[in-house]
Amino acid sequence: MAESSIEIVEANLDCAEHARDVVALTAAYALDPMGNGGPLADEVLQRLIPGLKALPTTLIFLALDDVDGVRRGVAIANCFVGFSTFLGRPLINIHDLAVLPEYRGRGIGKQLLQRVEQKAIELGCGKLTLEVLENNHRARQLYEQSGFHQASYTDDAAGALFFAKPLADSHPATSQK
Repeated sequence: MAESSIEIVEANLDCAEHARDVVALTAAYALDPMGNGGPLADEVLQRLIPGLKALPTTLIFLALDDVDGVRRGVAIANCFVGFSTFLGRPLINIHDLAVLPEYRGRGIGKQLLQRVEQKAIELGCGKLTLEVLENNHRARQLYEQSGFHQASYTDDAAGALFFAKPLADSHPATSQK
């Protein structure tokens, strides 16, 4: 594979190419054992772009490269702007960070994290948050090298844990996130 020229862009979901890449990269990430561990249902993929567009806090970054003469997404950071009540400032939650397997080890995940951090600073955010599977050692190393650590809010409290409760109308086989 020739030397790549990766470009990190903030996705515009009204752009057909960006929307295509968001769906393709999210679907690819879902297949990964560190993602969903299986395919997303067609109905989930069909709802993805309209759902993301309807949520005003959506913020997505794509890493683009020339693939067979076409500019395509090779990595993604699906993020959402939230709010920290303890800081009284916005925050950005990195909900998904995924790099296609053939592009891993090239520093693209680090570039995406840097771009998310840059956007957070532009927005006046107080922090970035994310979740990572305990046994995803490669991602944990990236996050720790990028300045992330397990959240702890007081000296007396242990580290924060992330919990989830699927709702009755969600189907566990279609998505665990």
